[in-house]
Amino acid sequence: MRIVFMGTPHSAASSLRTLLDGPHQVAGVVTQPDRPSGRGQATMPSPVRRVAEEHGIPVLTPLRMKDPGLLERLRGWRPDLMAVVAYGRILPQTILDLAPLGCVNVHYSLLPKYRGAAPMQWAILQGERVTGVTTMRLVAEMDAGPVLLAEEVVLEPGDTVTTLEARLVPLGARLLVETVAGLERGSLTPRPQDPAAATFAPMLRKEDGLIDWSRPAAEIERRVRAFTPWPSAFTWWQGKRIKVHGARPADGPPAPGPEAPGTVVQAGPDGIRVAAGDGALLLTEVQAEGRKRMPAEAFLRGAGLRQGIRFDPGSSLPGPDPGPGVT
Repeated sequence: MRIVFMGTPHSAASSLRTLLDGPHQVAGVVTQPDRPSGRGQATMPSPVRRVAEEHGIPVLTPLRMKDPGLLERLRGWRPDLMAVVAYGRILPQTILDLAPLGCVNVHYSLLPKYRGAAPMQWAILQGERVTGVTTMRLVAEMDAGPVLLAEEVVLEPGDTVTTLEARLVPLGARLLVETVAGLERGSLTPRPQDPAAATFAPMLRKEDGLIDWSRPAAEIERRVRAFTPWPSAFTWWQGKRIKVHGARPADGPPAPGPEAPGTVVQAGPDGIRVAAGDGALLLTEVQAEGRKRMPAEAFLRGAGLRQGIRFDPGSSLPGPDPGPGVT
């Protein structure tokens, strides 16, 4: 079959490489335009574009999905199927209807749970024990298309988005190849999603990482893991942002007496113990503004942080709700 692939980040590049190892022809690739990246803000092509160019595949980087010229170029590639993985744009109906076998998408959750742009982050944040990968047909409503294949993955207690992604991305690539094969054979039966069971995983913003110390320590610890590596959980002290890269709920009560949430109740070789709304959180790895990541013990030696000091209070992150997102 002739396939048009649409995707942008490293996760999508993994799926593209796996498709290229198979029997089908990737006739063309659509990805996001080159963006500034790194400290020098040099313009860099997306990981998907780099893979496509390595294999001599034509690439389109449209600024607008409803550009008539884009539709004509896609038609010229004569796709039998379109495969979409983390492209980053909502597709108009004209593109969804272009290929005879439609558009298939790889989504990193067990749909209908966690529709939206940040499914891995929200699964960790909400304390899920199981997540997974789903392939589906794309429809106009975001992540609401019928399910083609799905496979579960157990969430480990210490999972961050980085460690979870390392397991889900290769699984997604494999399921995409199996989905393409099943559609070619006509052996897959699309399964409609139950809209009543849908939950949502809206796109995260940088400010969502702010720690609300009035929340339970276990919830804050999940936030630290869910927001690693981006946008990073953080708090404020003396007007400076302190990122928290490593933390765990502390054993025992937060202090001999009641302490306001955000108060440092102990600071020593094992880390910085901070009172939370329920229990206490032990910070084990932090990063002061303008400095490198370091163990909390090393941070303490130069920071002057001591028992009784209180981190600035934050505001809580809202729970999952219907919101704007991208596929």
